[in-house]
Amino acid sequence: MQTTMNAIEFAGAGGPEVLRVVQRPVPRPSANEVLIRHLAAGINGPDVMQRKGLYDPPPGASDIPGLEVAGVVAAVGAQVEHIQPGDQVVALIPGGGYAEYSVADARTVTPLPEGLTPSEGAALLETFMTVWTNMFQRGQFRRGDNILIHGGASGIGTTATMLAKAFGAAKIITTVSTPEQREASLALGADVAVLYRDEDFVAASRDATDGRGVDIILDIIAGDYVARNYAAAAMNGRIVQIGVIAGPARELDLFPMLSKRLTHIGSTLRSRTANEKAALLDELRRNVWPLLKAGALKPLVYRRFPLAEAGQAHALMDSGQHIGKIVLTMTASAA
Repeated sequence: MQTTMNAIEFAGAGGPEVLRVVQRPVPRPSANEVLIRHLAAGINGPDVMQRKGLYDPPPGASDIPGLEVAGVVAAVGAQVEHIQPGDQVVALIPGGGYAEYSVADARTVTPLPEGLTPSEGAALLETFMTVWTNMFQRGQFRRGDNILIHGGASGIGTTATMLAKAFGAAKIITTVSTPEQREASLALGADVAVLYRDEDFVAASRDATDGRGVDIILDIIAGDYVARNYAAAAMNGRIVQIGVIAGPARELDLFPMLSKRLTHIGSTLRSRTANEKAALLDELRRNVWPLLKAGALKPLVYRRFPLAEAGQAHALMDSGQHIGKIVLTMTASAA
């Protein structure tokens, strides 16, 4: 097996131009790890934040960006029994995806779901696990809830829309930036897609719910959206903070939180333990994998780039014009 590999690293903090191809040693799996030869890797918001110098990898994680991969098992550690070399898998990793190989804790590795291509598999775990833990576990989504999903065209937003539709949301409202994203969001199952630059999502949420407001809000934005989320929420609403793209909230009046008995919570996935991630992955296998197998939903891949064009892929991410996930491919067979 080869001893070096192509990988992407950041030449300092900055824009897409700081991504560069370098040679790195192929990592070696420890006793409870799996070495994966990548076919594809997903691009996610935390990668962009890391590129900008705003989100350091957890202690012990690779400095190579990339949190989810699909590929073929190349080797396994001495204590790994349920995975064998040659298996086609997807994995959630704390870093190292923008490369030809990575190691993953065996507890966060699972077979490529039936019916998915490697590119679709590489776009699966980070967003589906993030949405499941935030919308269903922490947000306590129930059939018949009204939900507002910010960033409706993002990987998180498209996944949340599909899952909300599949699990019986009453009304799904999304925020998007372009008419093309609006059409795509509606096609995925949204009842209302708000062009946030021109329209008021608070008014749209109230109109869609006959003045009641929404039960759950998934927010990757923060900033001045926080106060507006409180205004859009129904009594006993749950606001789940997934990201802070717009930075901190300022001059925030907390009285609406009190008067509406709101719950505002947040979480990250990357820093969770392998056991926590394994438990979350098990819930997805039970509840969501059957929908993938039946073709009822699948990760939405907007565009694929070769690994060497990671900078162009990040430029597309920064533009905000994509719909769904952007994926890096290491081989033509990943499509």
